[in-house]
Amino acid sequence: MVLITEDLVRRRSEHNNCEIFSLEEVSLHQQDVEKIEHIDRWCKDLKILYLQNNLIPRIENVHRLKKLEYLNLALNNIELIENLEGCESLQKLDLTVNFIGCLSSVESLKHNLHLQELFLVGNPCTEFEGYRQYVVATLPQLKYLDGKEIGRSERIRSGQGLKEVRRLIHQQEQEYLRKRASERQKSQEEGVEEVQQEPKKPGFDGRWYTDINKTMPVPEDNTENQVREEKERKSCPTSDHQEREFWEKLCAFTPESRLETHRHLERSKKAERRETEKMPKAQRTLITPQGRVMNVNEPKLDFRLTEDENNNAIVLDLEVYRHMDTSLMDVDVQPTYARVTVKGKIFQVVLPAEVRPDSSTAKRSQITGHLVLTMPKALCEIKAKKTTPTAKSSECSNRPEEKTRKGNREERLEVDPREHSMVDFCNIVPREISSGEGSLETSGKRLTTTTEQTNFSDNFVDDPDVPPLI
Repeated sequence: MVLITEDLVRRRSEHNNCEIFSLEEVSLHQQDVEKIEHIDRWCKDLKILYLQNNLIPRIENVHRLKKLEYLNLALNNIELIENLEGCESLQKLDLTVNFIGCLSSVESLKHNLHLQELFLVGNPCTEFEGYRQYVVATLPQLKYLDGKEIGRSERIRSGQGLKEVRRLIHQQEQEYLRKRASERQKSQEEGVEEVQQEPKKPGFDGRWYTDINKTMPVPEDNTENQVREEKERKSCPTSDHQEREFWEKLCAFTPESRLETHRHLERSKKAERRETEKMPKAQRTLITPQGRVMNVNEPKLDFRLTEDENNNAIVLDLEVYRHMDTSLMDVDVQPTYARVTVKGKIFQVVLPAEVRPDSSTAKRSQITGHLVLTMPKALCEIKAKKTTPTAKSSECSNRPEEKTRKGNREERLEVDPREHSMVDFCNIVPREISSGEGSLETSGKRLTTTTEQTNFSDNFVDDPDVPPLI
């Protein structure tokens, strides 16, 4: 039996910072809840309450919810509409697919003056003759019934012959109540038969012996018992046969059958859970027999593996839980891989280069709580350092002429010093071999020059002390 606890309500109120006293909307659907309780005392400001697809048999403990506007109780085991008079602000009530057979219980909704929408689809009362006419005439404040708008003409017609319709509804209710009584009695008898046919535990005959001198059988070894039980379970598929027989059995759709189905599913889940707990878990392969290290992420944590070029190291940023205690983590750094154990779950990653475990460090980030592993590389690589320009050079580089000169300058490759170890002074000044018009001959070379005709004035005097203008 699942109860509505404070922890359950807080987990369902994450949108309100887990504060339940000021909660206006809460969803408790599909929780197998069997009783409405505590909600009207913890969440008095509640406006929307979702309780669909549970096992609730009765509407109760909601009369303090004065601000409640929408109540969803679809797919439950409710048989009577009651205890909603205190919900003064109720505007929408959903009772789809329940077991409401007493249609006259809708008269309790007369006090809900703001009620505009009512859903009763899937209930036995909807099959009664005159169902819609009776509900429309009984609740004049309604605007929609089962999703269909109530027009003015329909409201006028529903008031005609209401006395006869009420008599007809009362007769159908009595027939349904007799049918329900027989179904309830039949389910109780079947429950008693199942209890009587329940097999007794082996080794116990229903009597308690107090004679200490009576010889008792010596218990066998537990290991041998487990092996024998496993063989019997495999050879005799009794459980599978009972499971198939349960689901193939024909039964009426009643609150008891729905509750029994839920109980059966719970028993099946518990049995499966016990079997899985008995089965030994397969061990995770961290390193293969061939020596290959595997990548493993059992805690399913996000991570980032980067290289720090300035410090020549590999950095692993593992996004562990922020509020987790550091004592729950264990770090193991090897030359080719790093392994972190988080609450018994292993995270292992292969490193792109060999590192030095003795120089590695592990720290927790004070902001994010992440685990940061800094692992220096074992084989250091020589990398060029970036030179920072001085103030004077930076001023010169800011000049437009300097920028243009640097931009137009061509980068040249280095010359092999083995081929040109000395400067050739022989070819610095060309040696004249023969004179010609505008030509100079050197040993093995001929250099052609262009002569320019210069026009001097008549008063020009060549002073040897004045250097030439070049």
